[in-house]
Amino acid sequence: MRRQVRLALGTLGGLALGVALWEGYKAVGNPDGSSLFGVRLLPRADDLSMPHVTDVLGRLARPELTGGRPVWLVVLDAAVFTLGITAVGLLAGGLFGLVLAVLMQRFRVVERGLLPYVVLSQTVPLVALAPLVAGWSGGLSFGAYPWQDWMTVAMIAAYLAFFPVAVGMLRGLQSPTAAGVELMRSYAAGWWRTLVKLRLPASLPYLFPALRLAGAAAVVGAVVGEISTGTRGGIGRLVIEYSREATSDPAKVYTAMLGAALLGLVVAGLVSLLELPLMRHRRRVQDHPVAARSQARPARVRAGRSGVGDPA
Repeated sequence: MRRQVRLALGTLGGLALGVALWEGYKAVGNPDGSSLFGVRLLPRADDLSMPHVTDVLGRLARPELTGGRPVWLVVLDAAVFTLGITAVGLLAGGLFGLVLAVLMQRFRVVERGLLPYVVLSQTVPLVALAPLVAGWSGGLSFGAYPWQDWMTVAMIAAYLAFFPVAVGMLRGLQSPTAAGVELMRSYAAGWWRTLVKLRLPASLPYLFPALRLAGAAAVVGAVVGEISTGTRGGIGRLVIEYSREATSDPAKVYTAMLGAALLGLVVAGLVSLLELPLMRHRRRVQDHPVAARSQARPARVRAGRSGVGDPA
């Protein structure tokens, strides 16, 4: 629980620092930007390019259009729509990454054959990939239910989300000591029982940082996917629509960007909430006699080699 409190305080501190840097640069920066040898190094600090934070927050309370809904409600609806797509993509990508990590841990030939391509897959430009995915999936259907545009966006989000989970879980599944694995074998535990009782609990500290990265990647994938495929209703499409008014209403553009940033924080917070019960389960597993012996055995072995204690 203390870790989650520290995470929340760190998030609030980061937001405060970001606001201070934004307003500080706007106060001392050059309205026309700073250039060196014809290359712009710092952005313009005028109101058109960098509106005050108070102007952006105030724009949230005003109607999107004359007589329409307030901007914060429109951004909230779009963020909820994108959150649903992100959740589907994160779930699909996380499960695929988990299965891939288990296969790579179980079969060394799979790790040697697939891991380079898993890393290489993340070098493909997402903007170029999105139209291809949309073209491939356009003719698919699930019986009488045709393929929807949001499914394409969820697939793009899953494509970015699986990589951190696969790499992080592979490292976590390989983290148990050789003595712990040998102890499980001495109890006649097969591969599956060793996976459930030893490797999966040991991988949880590696899983949740990977899930937080996967959540952020899924948000990016969902937003870029909505922009690339033209999917309406989400925060990505809202960024495009509001950017058309950048010259006349610059604060409105940043309201959509603010919604996308807060969406990423919400996903990270949901992953942290999931971490609480699973880490408690891990502590209970560590207190199990078999797990305790697997952790204590290396110490006894080292003591026996040094001539102190029981070498057994």
